[in-house]
Amino acid sequence: MAYTTINKSGDCFNTKLFTGNGGTQSITGVGFQPVWVWLKSRSVADSPILFDAVRGVTKRLMTNSTGAESTEAQEVQSFDSDGFTVGSSDNANRSGATMVGWNWKAGTSISGATVGLGTLKTYTGSVNTTAGFSVIKYTGNGTAGHQFPHGLGVAPKMVIVKRTNSSAQWIVYHTSTGSTGATYLNDTGGFNTVQGFWNNSAPNSTSMPLGTDAAGNGNGDTYIAYCFAEKTGYSKFGKLISNGSDDGAFTYTGFAPKFVMLKPNVTDAWSHWYMFDTARKENLNDMPLYANLSTQEGYYGGSPATNYAQIDILSNGFKIRTGSGWGGGSSGRELIYMAFGQSIVGSNGVTAKAR
Repeated sequence: MAYTTINKSGDCFNTKLFTGNGGTQSITGVGFQPVWVWLKSRSVADSPILFDAVRGVTKRLMTNSTGAESTEAQEVQSFDSDGFTVGSSDNANRSGATMVGWNWKAGTSISGATVGLGTLKTYTGSVNTTAGFSVIKYTGNGTAGHQFPHGLGVAPKMVIVKRTNSSAQWIVYHTSTGSTGATYLNDTGGFNTVQGFWNNSAPNSTSMPLGTDAAGNGNGDTYIAYCFAEKTGYSKFGKLISNGSDDGAFTYTGFAPKFVMLKPNVTDAWSHWYMFDTARKENLNDMPLYANLSTQEGYYGGSPATNYAQIDILSNGFKIRTGSGWGGGSSGRELIYMAFGQSIVGSNGVTAKAR
């Protein structure tokens, strides 16, 4: 049984459902002031959009696009003490659309100069060492061996980086695939070893190494990085191998997941970033959304899926169910994942209360 220092996962991560009203709307009930908000329409094919307090309100990125950051005055307008406020934009608050917002908490500000090789540049960020999460904005220098501090105090297991001042791929470092390449959050590609995104070096307890690829370290370019360390009983980052059965592969996390994102580590039409959460559906969870697609939940390509992805979310992990080529119906397929949730017992020895 996993013990955790996070006695309520809802103090650090929470999923909030709401219905758009086409105007201005304060979304409350998150339980904290989020630093990172990831929004997606459930019922309409609108792009998934990201906002964070380090870049500032109204600064939008879309995870299904390589596009640069844009200023959108009618999307996320403020990060509030118990949630966030959205304006009239369809992507954030389409009238009548059912919406989901995934929220992460940080809050401790950090800033300074980057480290490593080449001309040092500035960085700013917000960190939550208890939850193992930080948001870091940094400037690249184009030199292999440049590093940005992540503030976590331990080596991150997963880092998502996006160049903000111009178009570029979303590059993802994941502990299970290593530091010799990256996976792209915005497409269906597998692990890309062509470029030296991380200078072929793993992150350490203080900083994240960078190579010379412009997607992560162009000279004078600006970037945002979302960094995650693993915390017992709250977060887990790893890989699994599918068994080709409807009684699919079980993955032990040591807690009851509330959010799971899975990516088959191959390049084909099924290799999306599948996002599940228990606020939308528990078991059998057949309502994925996609980080790299605009399609609504449980749908693929704009029409009802005949072989949609399914998982069971259990008290100590998750199990892949049927889903044809995405993972459930293919034996030997590797999938990487990130998961957040609630341990049964906290560090105080008290059974955690559901929230």
